[in-house]
Amino acid sequence: MDGWLDEVRWNEQGLVTAIAQDAASGQVLMLAWMNREALAETARRGEAVYWSRSRGRLWRKGEESGHVQRVVELRLDCDGDAILLRVEQAGGIACHTGRARCFFRRLDGAAWVTTDTVIESPARIYGEP
Repeated sequence: MDGWLDEVRWNEQGLVTAIAQDAASGQVLMLAWMNREALAETARRGEAVYWSRSRGRLWRKGEESGHVQRVVELRLDCDGDAILLRVEQAGGIACHTGRARCFFRRLDGAAWVTTDTVIESPARIYGEP
């Protein structure tokens, strides 16, 4: 039943890279990590669940912000060591900074330039003072 999980090449920490992509636009939203339990729960729930390395626990995307990622499709790359999640992003915000995507800086010469505006302030999203 979970034999498909055995085809994933987990790293030494039992994790695999997970890339979230907007299913409609093709825009890369974010990169995160999954362990076996996170990937299994993602497939079961139809919503993205990641492994938070900083918290040391499962992180259900949107659990605090409400910005859930509904999974349209899961794909495994040719080497088996990266997962692509094609998602519908609730609220249009994937980044904890309040932007549509985490990749909001572009290298311009020798400096990183912010290219995407904040849609909603993190203080408002997370209820911080």
